[in-house]
Amino acid sequence: MASTPRPKLYAHPFSSYCQKALIALYENDTPFEYRLLEGDGAMLELAALWPIKRFPVLVDAGRTVIEASSIIEYLGLHHPGPVRLIPTDAKAALEVRMMDRFFDNYVSTPQQKIVFDSIRSEADRDAYGVAEARRMLETAYAWLDQVMAGREWAAGDGFSLADCAAAPFLFYADWTHAIDDRFANVRAYRQRLLARPSFARAVDEARPYRRYFPLGAPARD
Repeated sequence: MASTPRPKLYAHPFSSYCQKALIALYENDTPFEYRLLEGDGAMLELAALWPIKRFPVLVDAGRTVIEASSIIEYLGLHHPGPVRLIPTDAKAALEVRMMDRFFDNYVSTPQQKIVFDSIRSEADRDAYGVAEARRMLETAYAWLDQVMAGREWAAGDGFSLADCAAAPFLFYADWTHAIDDRFANVRAYRQRLLARPSFARAVDEARPYRRYFPLGAPARD
């Protein structure tokens, strides 16, 4: 009997959004094929699947799934494991999804704004936009610090989709706009995420690529 093909993930280990999806796969030891997005051949394959060429992209059973949050939801439906990353209770699931959007929109988006601006030519840089992004991160850190008081994970009692988002986004955000000591709850949460085996694995897989971080990777983490 022929074996069932494994899902194929088009991803790069240094990408925060790819790490978000990888954490979900590693949490449940989900078998998958890792299509490393290096070289023209892999990028041509990606473009044929998703012309916008953003990643990660998951291909499974003839279906193409885009966006890390959607990939994690898809895995929970079609390749479930012992760690349920989205609760079955609708109210609890709503909290998880809300926190997932917080990390995407108010941590990752301003962090990437700062990084992408740094690789533009001097004439094309957006000083106002970068200052605005740094203010957004400060506001996000302050809000999250209050939310995380007394919490171990971002939403509910267990590790979830929200933590899959938080881990890489806070990781790179601290490199980009340091999380101040006054946000002690956020700093402690970031350390718990780094200690989670699924994220620790993703961090280790990305180490060979740290030289590519435009702002210069710190000698830590």
